Amino acid sequence: SPRRAVRMGWPVLLLLLGLTSAAEGGQDSGWGSRAASILAVSNGGPWGDWAWPEMCPEGSYATGVSWKVVEPPQGAAGDDTALNGVRLLCSVPGAGSASSAVQSQSGRWGRWSEPRWCPHQGHLVGFALRVQAPQHQLLSDEVAATDARFACADGHVLEGGGSEWGKWGSWSPLCPGAVCGIQTRQEPPGGFGSDDTTLNDLRLLCCKK
Repeated sequence: SPRRAVRMGWPVLLLLLGLTSAAEGGQDSGWGSRAASILAVSNGGPWGDWAWPEMCPEGSYATGVSWKVVEPPQGAAGDDTALNGVRLLCSVPGAGSASSAVQSQSGRWGRWSEPRWCPHQGHLVGFALRVQAPQHQLLSDEVAATDARFACADGHVLEGGGSEWGKWGSWSPLCPGAVCGIQTRQEPPGGFGSDDTTLNDLRLLCCKK
């Protein structure tokens, strides 16, 4: 698109290599030694950089999720950003309703939704993204990720209730253990008159239980 350019520098490349190493059983200063594999999808947006990953506290796993709800449509003259962030809610198995929230970087717009939980204190095992593909038009309003849904171990799906723009991609691989970390790809605010997209892509960390 004439309004944008994809940015993929050496720091991002090195981070990707580090994540690959962690997924293969090595240690990485971001994900740590708990890493079993990285869950990713192929339809994420192309803008912004990967933020630093965040992990559930030791011994806990993601049992719920909250979305930074998309801001309302801004109209023909406004700049829409759609989905701005995702927050994992982490619980220790058998600890009842106690939980802690972790998130990677999120955008400045929108509000956090009420938490949604896997039934019977279940845990997350995968996700899918709804993304508007780049429009490649001079006056288009790019929004990138518009919604996310998450799969629980029992097959229950947690829906975000986001925008209907874009298309759902395929599910990520399913985690044989439990999700315990999150990393987002965010485009930072561009200032007055810019075309902001905020959340573009997402990764989840799969840990052994």
